[in-house]
Amino acid sequence: MIVLVLLLLFGFFTPLPLPGEEGILVNFGNSEQGSGPQEPAPSRQTSPPVVQEKKEVTPPPVTPPPPTPAASQPEVKEEVMTQDFEETVAIDAAKKKQAEEKKRLQEQENKKRQEELERQRKIEQEAQRQVELERQRQAELERQRLAEEAERQRKAEEERKRKEAEQQKIAEINNRASNAFGAGGAGTSDSESTGQGVTSSGGNQGSPNGSANSNNYMDGGGQGDGISYDLGGRLPINRIEPNHPGEEEGKVVVTIRVDKSGRVISAEAIARGSTISSAHYWKAAEEAARKTRFEEGPSAEAVQRGTIVYNFRLK
Repeated sequence: MIVLVLLLLFGFFTPLPLPGEEGILVNFGNSEQGSGPQEPAPSRQTSPPVVQEKKEVTPPPVTPPPPTPAASQPEVKEEVMTQDFEETVAIDAAKKKQAEEKKRLQEQENKKRQEELERQRKIEQEAQRQVELERQRQAELERQRLAEEAERQRKAEEERKRKEAEQQKIAEINNRASNAFGAGGAGTSDSESTGQGVTSSGGNQGSPNGSANSNNYMDGGGQGDGISYDLGGRLPINRIEPNHPGEEEGKVVVTIRVDKSGRVISAEAIARGSTISSAHYWKAAEEAARKTRFEEGPSAEAVQRGTIVYNFRLK
C-alpha cells in the first residue's frame, strides 16, 4: 500500500528543480576569432535557491488545461496559405481562359482571312474565265467573219465569172444574129459561102420551098415577116408571133433562157442585132418569147441559153 502511494506521488508531480538540458560544452568568449593563452575568468553564477520540499496530501488528478488561442495560430496560417493558393489558381485559370479566348479569336480571325482570300481567289478565277470565254467568243466571231468574207468573195468571183461568160455568150449570139441578115450563101468560085441564118452551124438557114431573098428562116406567117430560133438544135413546139404595135419595120433580137422541160424562164430584148429600138416592139417580142415552148432536153444543161429573132414587116 505504501509503495502504491509513493508511486502515485512521484508519478503525478514534476520534480523541482527541473533537470537541466544536456548538451555540448562551448568555450566562453566574446569573439569568434579571438586568440591567446589566457582564459578570462568565468563569471560567477548564483545557484538557484533550494526549495524546501513539502509533503502534501495526494491531490486529485490534474486535468490538462484547455488549448490556448495561440495553439490555433498555425491553422489560421494554413487557411491564409490556402486562400492565397486558391486566389493564385483562380488567377491562373483566368489567364488561361483569357489566353484560350485570345487564341480562339485569333483562329477565327485567321479563318475569316483565309475565307476572304479564298473568295477573292475564286472571284479572280471567275473573272479570268470570263475574259478567256470572251476572247474565245471574239476569236470565233472573227473566224466566222473571215469565213463569211471568203465565201462572199468566192461567190462574188463566181458570179463575176458567170456574168462574164454569159455576156460573152450573149455577145457571140448577138454577133451571129447580126450576121444572120447579111449577105451569104452566094459566092464565087474563088470563095466559100458564109451561110445565112442565126444558128451556129454552117449553111443557108431556111425552108427548101422558100425564097433565097427572104429574111424568113422558118415556115410561118402572120404579122411578122419571119421568126428564127437558136437553142442548140432544140426546136420550138409552138410558134408565138408578136403583135405589130406600130408602123415600123425591122427586127428585134431576144435572148432567152430555157430549162430542161422546154419552158422559157426569161426573155430579154437586146440592142445588138436589133434594128428597131422602140420599147413597144421590144416588149411585144419579149412577151412572144416567154410564151414559146421548146422540145424537152434531158441531156441539155439545167438552163440553156439561146436567141429568138423576130422580123417585123408591114403588109
